[in-house]
Amino acid sequence: MTRRPATFVLLLALSLAGCRGSRKKVIAVIPKGTAHLFWVSVQAGALAAGRDLDVDVLWNGPNQENEYSRQIQIVDSMIARRVDGIALAAAERTALVQAVDRAAAAGIQVTIFDSGLDSENYMTFVATNNYEAGQLAARKLASLLGNRGKVAVVMHAPGSYSTMERERGFDDAMAKEFPDIRVVARQFGMSDRAKSVAAAENILTAHPDLDGIFASTEPSSSGASLALKARGLAGKVKFVAFDTSDAMIEDIKTGVIHATVVQDPFRIGYEAVRTLVDKLHGKIPPKRIDLGGTIVSLENLQTTEIQQLLRPNINKYLQK
Repeated sequence: MTRRPATFVLLLALSLAGCRGSRKKVIAVIPKGTAHLFWVSVQAGALAAGRDLDVDVLWNGPNQENEYSRQIQIVDSMIARRVDGIALAAAERTALVQAVDRAAAAGIQVTIFDSGLDSENYMTFVATNNYEAGQLAARKLASLLGNRGKVAVVMHAPGSYSTMERERGFDDAMAKEFPDIRVVARQFGMSDRAKSVAAAENILTAHPDLDGIFASTEPSSSGASLALKARGLAGKVKFVAFDTSDAMIEDIKTGVIHATVVQDPFRIGYEAVRTLVDKLHGKIPPKRIDLGGTIVSLENLQTTEIQQLLRPNINKYLQK
């Protein structure tokens, strides 16, 4: 009589263990923010990978890209849920280090995507080569200016590794390759369209003879575009943007934006999830996966390749 309850408990425990072992693997994907189109495309790519590779993808991030403490809370909540892997776009290169260390200590593999971290305690880094993308932007702006003139930069926010790298690439290319172009002003837009408008307005007020402008993110670009239009300078000041949105595509068509450097956010999200699934299946992903940037202008805007890059079928994956 006493053996039956013990046997039942043992069988129940084994059954529960079997259920845990056979459950679908769970990958948490934590972006810097969720408010901009770039992150929507990243989400679609991550969900596409989840479908293709038969894992559940948990998507959760702060609304704005400067909410560092909120992002840390989300990472810690995923650690507490004992997810099978975490893909993280670190909003700040140092603030998220301890959270990633906690994940590693818990035995959870971490892939960093889009924006780097001041740590080596992760498995893979998947991102656009932002330094080269910044150089690409500098060379395009220089060609629009005939390799001479005064330019300014509307930057993203302090501590954001990806945008700091593209801003550094822009500055280095200008300094080394185009001695007759001077970068006369730099201001942060703080990942906010209204603040980016104000930053661009301040630059244009201080430098009424400005020849060109570079903005290093979607909100910075949108803000700079609005400032140029408000001042009647649309098309007159050569403008190279970064990333894209529906409004920015219209600005390319109307000549406000002369070119923009576009990433492949869908592929970034897909590859971030794929590296973690590969690890779960015993494969060894590379430490770094670099993806390139692409210049989009009025000349190539309507090509099939660019349209597929700008308008991936995200609704197919985002629909419930």
